[in-house]
Amino acid sequence: MQGALNKNNVLEVHGLTKSYGSTEAVKNIAFTVAEGEIFGLLGHNGAGKTTTIECILDTRKPDSGEISLLGLKISKDRKNIFQQVGVQMQESHFQDKIKVWECCSATAVLYSKPLDYNQLLKDFSLYEKRNNYVSELSGGQRQKLSVLLALIPDPRILFLDELTTGLDPKARRDIWMYLHRQKEHGKSILLTSHYMDEVENLCDRISILKGGKQQITGTPEEVINSCGKQSLEEAYLFYTGEEALHENI
Repeated sequence: MQGALNKNNVLEVHGLTKSYGSTEAVKNIAFTVAEGEIFGLLGHNGAGKTTTIECILDTRKPDSGEISLLGLKISKDRKNIFQQVGVQMQESHFQDKIKVWECCSATAVLYSKPLDYNQLLKDFSLYEKRNNYVSELSGGQRQKLSVLLALIPDPRILFLDELTTGLDPKARRDIWMYLHRQKEHGKSILLTSHYMDEVENLCDRISILKGGKQQITGTPEEVINSCGKQSLEEAYLFYTGEEALHENI
């Protein structure tokens, strides 16, 4: 159900396969992300979402497949791509004794045209914490900081892995609004999430993984209609094979 896109693709993945020993983490994954599109990669823990992102970013080497990021091959054009990509991974690790502003400053100097991190701190309600050590932040505040750091390079494409885990409802919706504004400015986003309300609010298209294999790709509405369900949550449970368990609880 992928279909051809009318916009320019900023990411193209074809036949991506990655194994760890005898375990296939992802098998023959294929999808595209268009300019100004928010694409959701869904599946339960261990379905292959993070491995897919790591292969795209070349932090793990795929066994086979073709990946084009911003029209370039990351193995050959790493420096150029690095300046145009923002990444927030599920497990963000910070130094124990580094202040919030220092963390932002250390990130900003890596890029040729970074955004004003003080303005980002204000946008994310972290400005008053700029002189605090990162270790003094709550889990939700650290999560917001990790998203903020991914935005500092003013990226053309943003990778967000479980972006609102640990955030309260208001903070989640504040980030949703910010991401919608990024999309309006032509930014592309690839995200993973376990929250179906978040996916429906943000994503233009989604792909559901199960055991490293794609089950379906399409708009949320297409995915719901394809299996005759009434909601995205029900469709997600259907395609991940969790429907029977869910019904028996």
